Amino acid sequence: MEGIRLLLVDDEEEFRRTIAKRMKLRGIVSEQSASGEECLSVLEKKAMDVVVLDVKMPGMSGIEALHHIKKKYPKIEVILLTGHATTQDGVEGIKAGAFDYLSKPIELDHLLEKIKHAYDKIRREEEKLREAEFRKKMEQQMIATERLASLGTLAAGVAHEINNPLAIIKESAGWIKQILKKEELAEIPRRHDLDMALNKIEKGVERAKRITLQLLGFARKSDSVLAEVNLKQLADEAVQLVKREAADKGIEIVQEMDIPENTIWSDPYQLRQVMLNLLTNAIHATGSGGNITIRLEPIAEAVALTVQDTGQGIPKENLERIFEPFFSTKPPGEGTGLGLFVARGIVEKLGGKIEVESQLGRGTSFCIRLPKYLEVKKELTGSQDVDLLDKMI
Repeated sequence: MEGIRLLLVDDEEEFRRTIAKRMKLRGIVSEQSASGEECLSVLEKKAMDVVVLDVKMPGMSGIEALHHIKKKYPKIEVILLTGHATTQDGVEGIKAGAFDYLSKPIELDHLLEKIKHAYDKIRREEEKLREAEFRKKMEQQMIATERLASLGTLAAGVAHEINNPLAIIKESAGWIKQILKKEELAEIPRRHDLDMALNKIEKGVERAKRITLQLLGFARKSDSVLAEVNLKQLADEAVQLVKREAADKGIEIVQEMDIPENTIWSDPYQLRQVMLNLLTNAIHATGSGGNITIRLEPIAEAVALTVQDTGQGIPKENLERIFEPFFSTKPPGEGTGLGLFVARGIVEKLGGKIEVESQLGRGTSFCIRLPKYLEVKKELTGSQDVDLLDKMI
């Protein structure tokens, strides 16, 4: 009640002062006006929440003042004061937008209750407005996110589908080069032309790899774009992207995600990147006939996402190092050692935590704990970025 900005409007000065004094004892400091004209003058200078307005006043009547108030200050709630014989004015006032009316003589507690209810209505309307603005912003972010996510999914799929045959082409070109270096083929006709053709093949492969990397780099966005994320759907998408690679190795991917609430507010593109990283690592670590389980579990105000494999496991001395940049257990040339480092950075940026458990010969489990709600800290992507994405998708 102490925060209510109240204006008392009545031509009876004694009545006005008495009400104002008793209001002050209850924590409400009010402004006073003696006429409708003076009321409008006060509202031009000071913001008010509730106006208690007498209907019968010399000059501008309370009903006239009400019309002016609702037209110029629609958020202000007005409580009308009428005489017993003029309750029809109160009904007319409600039709014109007044919150309610009371008949004189009034009971202070009754008036206080009306003021409180009027102020509660204002706060509810403000809360609805804030919620609508927040939802509108989230919807805009979801549109931007979906465009980025679509491009990210396309890029990841293209990179996966193209890089595998590119690797075969490059390996085959290198094998042919080695054969051509043998002594029995030293005098083969047009040897120079063959070398030039093989060099062109290798350069073409490198150019294609750079294009896929550029596509991935364009889709990647450093600032988080938050949206309502269905983790089950996101996991399904990630599984589909690695399903063929897993099937080629005879690995089964099991999904355990039947939980009642699997949506959070987070960055879907970056979460997809983390899931792909963990699933790819699990495939590389798991032998033929093994399986990978991706599991969702609710934990208080968070959700736990676990990727568990039946692979070779990680030695205890390496468990504390796997999140270090450039640390890799893969043979030279087969890993950058940046995957888990980047994954941990993304998870922590999204307010989560990533943990690992492993046993040699039995497999490894990565668990990501993510908050259901993440504070919006970044603005939307600029309109130029969105326009460019529109042209590409």
